[in-house]
Amino acid sequence: MPGAPNKPPDSAAAVPAPPTDSTAKLLRRLVPSRIALRLDSWRQPLSPELLGPYLEAEACLGRGDIELASGCLDQLAIRFAEPRWPTLPAPFQVLQVQVVRPQPPHWDPDHGVTPEEKATRKARRALEGHAGLVKAALELETRKGTPTADLAELAAAVEAALAAGETEAFWSAADRIWAALRDRVPVPAAPARAASAPREPEAGDAPA
Repeated sequence: MPGAPNKPPDSAAAVPAPPTDSTAKLLRRLVPSRIALRLDSWRQPLSPELLGPYLEAEACLGRGDIELASGCLDQLAIRFAEPRWPTLPAPFQVLQVQVVRPQPPHWDPDHGVTPEEKATRKARRALEGHAGLVKAALELETRKGTPTADLAELAAAVEAALAAGETEAFWSAADRIWAALRDRVPVPAAPARAASAPREPEAGDAPA
């Protein structure tokens, strides 16, 4: 349009708004699980035992079935904790099912505290674990070439909000990061099936 100012193209994809609450809670597990499946420690192509639950979770989310998608991620969390697979790096271990091993009561750091204090400490550890997951996911995707520079301000907001505990500011910033990474990080692909070799003709076969 004549006289309209020239606007340079955006250098990075726009950061989407936070998703709705139920979807946001699922994306807090789904997106970092997708990123965890991109770790270099996995043997390629990915085993269907790992990839299957993840892809099914994506399909369920596409159909709007949040509950079933969460169940698929529960299956993946069990796989992540199995000793036959490579051990997840510390920040990503929050994605695996937590195996509670028997131990003397006095070894428990929460032994002797009130139930209320125990719940408060547990919630705080979960929040710190999620903040560490956000940081680790961004670092991994930056190394893999995913555009993340425009998410640095949101990552700083997550760190800053952590000091205040579980707040809307913390989850708003974290959820916008997960929504952005979901748009930018490719979904792990199922291994292509090798084409079957043509059968060698045998004696007695009818001519083609």
